[in-house]
Amino acid sequence: MTHTVFIAASYGVSLLGLGLLALWLVLDYRSQRRTLSELEARGVGRRRANRTGEAE
Repeated sequence: MTHTVFIAASYGVSLLGLGLLALWLVLDYRSQRRTLSELEARGVGRRRANRTGEAE
């Protein structure tokens, strides 16, 4: 038996893992954007650094 089955399976597992990672990143990005929008709607703004590098 050749190693073709094992090579194809390893590519399949790798593609599945990368696909799941990409899906997780997209879902997390949407969640973070939603959370930021909710905070900004409640009046919580983002900090800006002044010239000395300290947060205001």
